[in-house]
Amino acid sequence: MQNEMIERPTARYGRQTMSRRTRRWIAAGLTALVVVIGVAVAAVAFSRFGSSDVKGEMAGYELVDPHTVDVTISVTRDDPSRPAVCIVRARSRDGDETGRRELLVPPSSETTVQVRTTVKSSRPAVIGDIYGCGIDVPDYLVTG
Repeated sequence: MQNEMIERPTARYGRQTMSRRTRRWIAAGLTALVVVIGVAVAAVAFSRFGSSDVKGEMAGYELVDPHTVDVTISVTRDDPSRPAVCIVRARSRDGDETGRRELLVPPSSETTVQVRTTVKSSRPAVIGDIYGCGIDVPDYLVTG
C-alpha cells in the first residue's frame, strides 16, 4: 500500500481549503508562538517578583500560649534607609494559616536587622513563620 492522500468527497464535506502540510505548519507556528509568549511572561514576572530589594528570613519563634506566637525575623535590605513591610503568620498543626500580621520594619543604618512581633491565632498554633517582605509599605503602617 502506498501513502496516498485520500480525497474527501467534495459533495459531502465541501472543498478542503488547506493541505495537511499547511495545517501542520500552522500548528507548529502557533505552538512556537505560545512558547515565546510564555517565556516573555516568565521573564517579566521574574524581573518584577524574582529579584527583591528586601529579603526576610525566620530567626525563631516562641509559642507563648495556644493562640499567641512571638515571631523573630531577620530582614536584609539593599537600601536600609527605606522602610519595609513583612508579613508574619501563625500556622496550625495541619499547616493552615491561623493568624497573620503585617510588620513595619523602620529605616535603619544596618543592612540586616532583627525584628520581633506577636501574632494572635484563631486556632491553636504550632509554629510561626514568615510569608514574605517588600518595600511597598502601605500608608497605614507608616508612622508619621
